[in-house]
Amino acid sequence: MPAANLVSAEALTVVHGSRTLLDRVSLGVSEGDRIGVVGRNGDGKSTLLRLLTKQQEPDGGRVTHTGGLRLGMLSQSDPLPPGATVREAVLGDAAEHAWASQSRVRDVVAGLLGDLDASDVGGLDTVVSTLSGGQRRRVALAGLLAADPTGEGDLLVLDEPTNHLDVEGVDWLARHLRTRWAQGSGALLVVTHDRWFLDAVCERVWEVHDGVVDPYDGGYAAYVLTRAERARVAAVTEERRQNLLRKELAWLRRGAPARTSKPRFRIDAANALIEDVPPLRDSVELARMATTRLGKDVVDLEDVSLSYGPRRLLDHVTWRLGPGDRVGVVGVNGAGKSTVLGLVNGTVQPDAGRVKRGSTVVVATLSQEVRELDEVGELRALEAVDKVASHVRLGDRDVPAGQLLERLGFTAQRAWTRVDDLSGGERRRLQLLRLLMAEPNVLLLDEPTNDLDTDTLAAVEDLLDGWPGTLVVVSHDRYLLERITDRQVALLGDGTVRDLPGGVEEYLQRRAAAKSAQVAAPAGGATRERPAADGAAVRAARKEMARVERQLDKLARTEERLHAELAERATDLSAVTELDGRLRALAAEREELEQVWMEVSELVE
Repeated sequence: MPAANLVSAEALTVVHGSRTLLDRVSLGVSEGDRIGVVGRNGDGKSTLLRLLTKQQEPDGGRVTHTGGLRLGMLSQSDPLPPGATVREAVLGDAAEHAWASQSRVRDVVAGLLGDLDASDVGGLDTVVSTLSGGQRRRVALAGLLAADPTGEGDLLVLDEPTNHLDVEGVDWLARHLRTRWAQGSGALLVVTHDRWFLDAVCERVWEVHDGVVDPYDGGYAAYVLTRAERARVAAVTEERRQNLLRKELAWLRRGAPARTSKPRFRIDAANALIEDVPPLRDSVELARMATTRLGKDVVDLEDVSLSYGPRRLLDHVTWRLGPGDRVGVVGVNGAGKSTVLGLVNGTVQPDAGRVKRGSTVVVATLSQEVRELDEVGELRALEAVDKVASHVRLGDRDVPAGQLLERLGFTAQRAWTRVDDLSGGERRRLQLLRLLMAEPNVLLLDEPTNDLDTDTLAAVEDLLDGWPGTLVVVSHDRYLLERITDRQVALLGDGTVRDLPGGVEEYLQRRAAAKSAQVAAPAGGATRERPAADGAAVRAARKEMARVERQLDKLARTEERLHAELAERATDLSAVTELDGRLRALAAEREELEQVWMEVSELVE
């Protein structure tokens, strides 16, 4: 029996200024579909979701919903009632015994908000207007998923649901969505740049590009294969692009950790595509070059202790980075991941112990901010790179700045665009490229996937494959960590840095075991209270929270004004580009402030 069609779109056309985002696109969503939507930033992914959910009217064509369609949507800007509490936003007016008796609702609250008391967002009675943007996002997602406790809704539409979720949160959401509906029932449509999540949840992929939507069967791994096959069969002349896809495919076929299932494709075709692809990284050669550039000593943390107020982030930790090490760092929020990067680059000093750096060490840090580019805002993108260096040594060859810009997705036209006019994703790529052009030998990346689409992430990973130096990456992107690092370590909030021989999967198992032990502790009478913060520290933390909240309010008013201006000048392409760049810069600043708020808020719990 064929699956029921839930949403049909016929000849959808959307024009934005002088650009056609969608050009007579026809497609449909059927019962049982699990569809991931990918594409370059600005190509129309979110627009497509708004059209299919009838939140936006197309310039041409039409969208039809089946009668009585039950639809839930998470957009990128979910307005929560400012005076509402977390309880009201997630559970409505349901009585305690009513929602607590429903296992699915309990699972949603605990999975997204920390526990049944919603401790990760300050408790169920916290007013949502006092929450950070990331916390509000999780509350909005929890409210959407808890609103349909039986899972009988026909269609769930999610726009970047993994934003603001850590590794545990993404893992929980993937498991929840895989088991939310019975086989063949319900439907999921999700925009995400999280490639692990795509593989774990989706059975089809839509790629939005150049005004069209191309469908692919399977998750991200199958999408990469089919895309490479199509390029080969069509005799595409973009050799560089093909090689990048084949290299990505080679990694996927060699058994990336935690692949949830084998993609269903012809093994002989896959092997034919990758038979002559060399290893992703020549680890021996890179280590040799790294040792030549760095010597044997890089950075050693020796018996280091560090506290933030009453919170002990590191407790007599010894951790050594050697030449050519590629390390991924995962951990709970507030455990000190960014602090560890600060110790390595010298911006943070330990309370005890010492940080020893080799005499030839040159550290570069890709922070979560993009305001570092403000000083070159008037320059063209290529000029901003040339200002650092015109060539860079990658592996065994010199690569010119223009070629690197092209590898990271800058067309000839975009390479000559003013830095101030670049989008958030373009500024992020330019920020990374300027760091590499300075030829550091230790590179620290703090959440490098912000604002980057799947194609750009693959290009960045390809670029880093040939980079000979020591690499430390802090990220919630599980795919990225497994792809570009050779080992992972964890900060579990107990003051230690622990190696993870089993990778991210081992981290998730450790966290699950710790939570189980915490839940079981009261029964055995072995509960341990967290040391209370002294009054002065709490007052200082509250003062800092108030300061950050004032800045966040100011940013919110500025964003509201810019959005209004954007609506007024929607037909002016240059104005739209400028305003979009300013909005992305504000979003980056807001993210930084929200992280500060979250770390400080833990001191007043």
